[in-house]
Amino acid sequence: MQIEKSLFDNLQIFFGFDTFKGEQEAIITNLLQKQDTFVIMPTGGGKSICYQLPALMSEGTAIVISPLIALMKNQVDQLRAFGGSDSIAHFLNSSLNKSEVAKVKKDVLNGDTKLLYVAPESLAKTENIEFLKYITVSFVAVDEAHCISEWGHDFRPEYRRIRQVINSIGENIPIIALTATATPKVQSDIRKNLQMVDATLFKSSFNRPNLYYEVRPKINVVKEIVRFIKNNSGKSGIIYCLSRKKVEEIAEILKINGIKALPYHAGLDARKRAETQDMFLMEGVDVIVATIAFGMGIDKPDVRYVIHHDIPKSMEGYYQETGRAGRDGGEGRCIAFYSEKDIEKLTKFMKDKPVSEREIGTQILKEVIDYSESAVCRRKQILHYFGENFDATGCNCMCDNCNSEFSNFDAEEPLVNVLQFIKDEGDKFDDHHIINVMMGQNNQPISSYKHDTHPLFGIGKEKGIDYWKSFFRQAVLENFLSKDIDNYGLLQLTQKGEAYLSNPYAIKFILNRPMDKASEEGETQANTTGGSAVDGTLLKLLDNLRKKIAKQKSLPPFVIFQDPSLEEMCIHYPVTLDELKQIHGVGSGKAMKFGSQFVSLIKDYVEENEIERPVDLIIKGTANKSALKVSIIQNIDRKIGLDDIASSKGITYEEILKEVESIVYSGTKLNINYFIDEMLDEDRQDEVFDYFKEADSDSIDEALKELGSDDYTFEDIQLMRIKFMSEMGN
Repeated sequence: MQIEKSLFDNLQIFFGFDTFKGEQEAIITNLLQKQDTFVIMPTGGGKSICYQLPALMSEGTAIVISPLIALMKNQVDQLRAFGGSDSIAHFLNSSLNKSEVAKVKKDVLNGDTKLLYVAPESLAKTENIEFLKYITVSFVAVDEAHCISEWGHDFRPEYRRIRQVINSIGENIPIIALTATATPKVQSDIRKNLQMVDATLFKSSFNRPNLYYEVRPKINVVKEIVRFIKNNSGKSGIIYCLSRKKVEEIAEILKINGIKALPYHAGLDARKRAETQDMFLMEGVDVIVATIAFGMGIDKPDVRYVIHHDIPKSMEGYYQETGRAGRDGGEGRCIAFYSEKDIEKLTKFMKDKPVSEREIGTQILKEVIDYSESAVCRRKQILHYFGENFDATGCNCMCDNCNSEFSNFDAEEPLVNVLQFIKDEGDKFDDHHIINVMMGQNNQPISSYKHDTHPLFGIGKEKGIDYWKSFFRQAVLENFLSKDIDNYGLLQLTQKGEAYLSNPYAIKFILNRPMDKASEEGETQANTTGGSAVDGTLLKLLDNLRKKIAKQKSLPPFVIFQDPSLEEMCIHYPVTLDELKQIHGVGSGKAMKFGSQFVSLIKDYVEENEIERPVDLIIKGTANKSALKVSIIQNIDRKIGLDDIASSKGITYEEILKEVESIVYSGTKLNINYFIDEMLDEDRQDEVFDYFKEADSDSIDEALKELGSDDYTFEDIQLMRIKFMSEMGN
């Protein structure tokens, strides 16, 4: 009872709380009794108090191992504010100079410091190990413990040496390991590596009922993001990108569009990162655009949205990053943008890694793909990934899938077939192999197991591959099958699956809605609304005007403006040339040459129909792209080869063609004859040029069909289309 009384007294004294949250009290009591403790608690669940309070109550100093300097600083600042003394908590890491290190060590030796935060790299230094041998260590807290596991989303090799270092510091030192994200596999790795197999496990539900989960196709993503933020003006949010370059670019676009935003990534110096973090905490800035380096341990309870510009590499990463929204129990929108192109990029990143690491990465990435493409309750999928069964009715329509209408299909027959196949053939196959059997796709693994002669071979071909992918996701989600992620994702029959085989019953699965998988070209061609409706009446008027001008100038209509540009005009209603220049595919050249009649028509139409124009949603572009375009134009003027320009800019040949095309389509005249002459002889150039003169559309695919794909490559036609547009339209 004495511990219990002092626990509540100290909770009130140090932190000002009257009650514990969830299992905090039991966790702290366990640690005070010198027992190894393993805590799995979602972001916002109050993990830090689980080691901070017992450290303040124990004799000696608790060592807190933490992966990020920003996280350490944030927690040390908070503890000093609670404890009223700067010496009560310190961090020991590479950011300190010699005199600062000496001050830390003096306070620790004097017994004034109750918590000492260290990075795993600092902990392993010989001089620090020798120093720590001289002090009384109350316990060791391993924060973000998932970093121990190669199967975790943030693997840090230094974490795997922690046990070895603890053993060299002293004997029988209790350990508390804490994480917000750990699959059963990662949990097992943590226990084994820290040699705490007998630790008491405290596992809270991973469900965050106040978070709304949504996955959108990655089409016109920047416009979608600006539109969303403008509609949630004044609210705090985080946007995650995979690359530093993209972070800088998005932050710049947001600022240009009047949004208080700052970039945050590891390429910025420590002082700048700390300033940015403080600005966000103090609400001097609304939005942080960041790589995954931002957010770990940042205690800002009122983040109202987390947007993933790029789909994350793992479900653990996704869960932890979305978990930074709505920590106060209030609104938390979690929007992720998904495209197959991003998955291809992430797969390429893994290409040069060792085989075992690549296999692990592939399995982890596959879980993200399944989550993004599935039509099943998002919350159910997330919780299942972390080993928690959840009834989708409990989602309360707090995800896009539960909020949408969906169709079911009868799954009894295919389920019996698949379960029987695995029972007969053994748990040696992943879903990809069994889908190939069902689809009748013969390859070396299929024939080597003689599955091309199996009765099920080709039986489900007419259903299509998306059907089978969705089927297997739901069979796993409903626990008829389990996926052995540790062993290349091989499928195993569960007890529920065995029982179903013995006694089948009618069961429905959700029919997958295909995720819009926009290709690079598809993104440009896509309706730029992101949900807004195109004004069909105005579109007809603009199309007629385009045909009239094209006829007067003896040009194909697409040379004047492309369809996506007309469609965007029918959403934003630009009534001045300056506004017209903000429309996709319309630059200064096009606006000056053809724009006046279009804006005049739109202005009259808006006045006649009393239309309210969404002027604030005309998204201004970034100057960075302009700098690239200027550099490309200058290089072309100097007759430098497009492939050489691409190489010097660190982009691909395909990307340089896209940039050049964008410049020309926006109305700037470019002479790339010097380059085309090296690629195509005069006759072939004339043939393609003449084709575009008569063509109804500027589609490269249609041109290849007409001209013959054996005679021309995609890039050949693209180059000639650039030449044609430049000479005829500009």
